[in-house]
Amino acid sequence: MSDLLNYILNNEDAFRRNRLPSLYSDFTPQKKTNPDGFSVNVAAWEQALNRAAKRGYTSSRGVRVRSASTGSQKGVLPQRKKTDHLLLRADESLLRDLETPEWGRPVALGTVFDEAMRKNHMVPLPVYKTNPGCLRKSQWRVLNPGALSPWNVMSWGARQLRGFVVGESESSPKLQGQELVLVENLQEAADLAIKKATGSHTSKMDLIYSRESFVESYASILHDATELSGADFDILLLYLSRDCGAIAYDGRTIKFKSSNESTGITQQDTTIASIKYLLSTVSKQVTSLEMKMNELTASAKTALMNKNRISASSALRSKKLVEHNLSQRLNTLAQLEEVYSRIEQAAGQVEIVQVMEASTGVLRGLHAQLGGAERVEDVVEELREEMAKVDEVGNIMNEAAPVIDEGEIDDELEALEKSDREAKEETEAAATRERLAELDSIKRAVGETTHHVSGKQDVDSQLAESIGKLSNMSVEDRPVHAK
Repeated sequence: MSDLLNYILNNEDAFRRNRLPSLYSDFTPQKKTNPDGFSVNVAAWEQALNRAAKRGYTSSRGVRVRSASTGSQKGVLPQRKKTDHLLLRADESLLRDLETPEWGRPVALGTVFDEAMRKNHMVPLPVYKTNPGCLRKSQWRVLNPGALSPWNVMSWGARQLRGFVVGESESSPKLQGQELVLVENLQEAADLAIKKATGSHTSKMDLIYSRESFVESYASILHDATELSGADFDILLLYLSRDCGAIAYDGRTIKFKSSNESTGITQQDTTIASIKYLLSTVSKQVTSLEMKMNELTASAKTALMNKNRISASSALRSKKLVEHNLSQRLNTLAQLEEVYSRIEQAAGQVEIVQVMEASTGVLRGLHAQLGGAERVEDVVEELREEMAKVDEVGNIMNEAAPVIDEGEIDDELEALEKSDREAKEETEAAATRERLAELDSIKRAVGETTHHVSGKQDVDSQLAESIGKLSNMSVEDRPVHAK
């Protein structure tokens, strides 16, 4: 199983096992008999191929790998595949990559590409390069010169006649072996590149690239594990410069346009791009030489541990040569960085002066609208006169109002205060009388309670005294009642 097919079967929900018979069948007749099913199958293949291409699984050019040392060394970037992401080659190799042991090759893949081209989801590469407005056209067809041969014309007529007489249904077209531009991937890569370039720049010099530095900076713009191919960059730069106008490009130098800027590439831009690329190249050389020195140092130590002085001396001799080259490269790098810093400073000063000049023009225009200090003084004086007129009119209106005696107002105010004070005193006196009446009633209740208690105590004492006297009397002393 190819990497392309393995990716599609494991990552695309539309390619479930129960859907494979329909997707690999010739569903072209469903365009008339079952339009919904036809659209679903076409969309599934388009989406799967676009996503697979975005991750580098559809290229048939052969994998090219970035030249680098072994990935185990510290500081060395891992190797990444360089393959097509924005192009899809529709030929027999693609059918072989999609072939399954159970269902064979996708029969209707030619129909999928025809529908994608009709909707401008995919565009043949020659058409895209030669027709600036092809992405804006609703419909177009690619004319294959071989299609007008007598044999093809006769074959087409026979197929049409057989379909008319026998009722044969429409079949899927064969793949023509052409390269198709994947419009969705192209637009996504362009948007990401514009966002990356214009979203983090600190000066206009950050928007300028040589083609080599642009390729290095944006190689993995779609997928971290793979890099865009050279053909991808040709299409991407054409789209950025021609179709969306985000850059100016002359074949060597690339300049992202800032806001309200439409200038092309200047000699200064080319020089800046060359210096930036040279800085990057020398920096890489310095890194490589430093790594080489570390390797030679380690080799010399290993040789000494093995009692091999000859190998150790050879490694140290090579290290001295590398150290000399490193010193030269470091000096060159320092000079280039100083030159670049001065250019950046000068470019910043030019931008500041341009802003100041523009600001001067704005102030000049505003002052012209004001008419100078004399006109401002006249306006202020007129404003004062108009305000004085308003005050004068107000005074006249106040004079027309009825005259009010302030003494009467004071007397009335004093009478109101006196009435309010008397009402307040009366309220307080009534409250005091109520409290005194409550105290009197409480005192009377207490007196009555005390008198009742004392009277009860006298009766009890008299009763006790009578009982005592009776108990002390003898029988003789008791009175005898007559018979």
